Amino acid sequence: MELLLILGGVGNAFGDNPWLNNPVISIMIFYLPLALLILYGQKIQSWMMLNDISKSIGKLKEMKEKSRDEAINHITEGVDNKDNVIKKIDSFLEYFTIMPVDLDPAGVVNKLDHLMTTRDERMRIEIKNMLPELDSIKANSVENIIEIATSYNFVYKIARHFYLIGKKSSNILILAQLQMIMPFILMQADALTKAMSTFRESQPIGDSIGPMIVGKLMLEKEKHEIARDTIYAESNIENRKVYLITAKGPGGTVGQPGNALKNIIEKGTKPSILIMIDAALRLEGEKTGEIAEGIGAAIGGIGVDRFKIEEIATENNIPIYAIVIKQTLVEAISIMRKEIAETTEPVHDILNRLIMERTKEGDSVIIIGVGNTAGVGQ
Repeated sequence: MELLLILGGVGNAFGDNPWLNNPVISIMIFYLPLALLILYGQKIQSWMMLNDISKSIGKLKEMKEKSRDEAINHITEGVDNKDNVIKKIDSFLEYFTIMPVDLDPAGVVNKLDHLMTTRDERMRIEIKNMLPELDSIKANSVENIIEIATSYNFVYKIARHFYLIGKKSSNILILAQLQMIMPFILMQADALTKAMSTFRESQPIGDSIGPMIVGKLMLEKEKHEIARDTIYAESNIENRKVYLITAKGPGGTVGQPGNALKNIIEKGTKPSILIMIDAALRLEGEKTGEIAEGIGAAIGGIGVDRFKIEEIATENNIPIYAIVIKQTLVEAISIMRKEIAETTEPVHDILNRLIMERTKEGDSVIIIGVGNTAGVGQ
């Protein structure tokens, strides 16, 4: 009863207020905020977007600087001329490669192959000149770490560029697009952070599953170098001669599987089938470590090795079978998860089945394990 009396008194107090009973004041109270939203709503929205993107850009900057510091600490450990090495690392962060002209697509893959080979060779020479005492495994680790730091620097600069353009022009479309993709950019940046520590410790990553599966078949077999950073071994499965190809480990490299296949074929080998094993990005809802079979060259990258493999297989009428192990981008460049490592034996079973079903005794088979060999030996 007392509560009702109090509420009634409040109501009477507002009801007796001449300001609230004034129709002009009532209209202003209800329609002034609407008018402000119509006139300044886009500016308010832009300000909120800028504030949100600014925080994300700040996180990217922190991650970029942290990756640079970690790269410097790892590379300059035990080095005397640290200042010169740091200057060289900073120059690596701005390193770029100009893609070839593709107005006339004929021959563009060969141009791209030449540019990428030149790039890799120059990077190796620069690292060797900078740290002449490094062995090949540590040199590969340094190369991977520099690439991660360079990727961080590039991603940060591109995101900052569009942020500043949107801020200067107050273009809400640019800001909206940047705000929408920023969570994905941060997710990839987080993956690079995990990859940095993994490569620093030379541990296997998710993308190493292809070389790990083939490398296990190579154990106690004689290995031969067939292309740069790429080895092969001969084995026998179900009375079929099998050529096992993968990048050379345990340094972090992907080798040249396209050139390796070409060299094997030129030696006179006529395989009945080619089987490729690689990691593949999984879709949301799929489980990490799921195994899928298909047809075609299972290999990522910019397409040079894939082109070579498809070209050789087509010229020699070699069927290409693919086996992929599904994982996310973060899992592919982070330390290998248990679910991925446990696919080794099931994939071996699939290999045996494919060889039995698609070939006959006395045939030759080529199996390529595609991926980065960080922490994976043979």
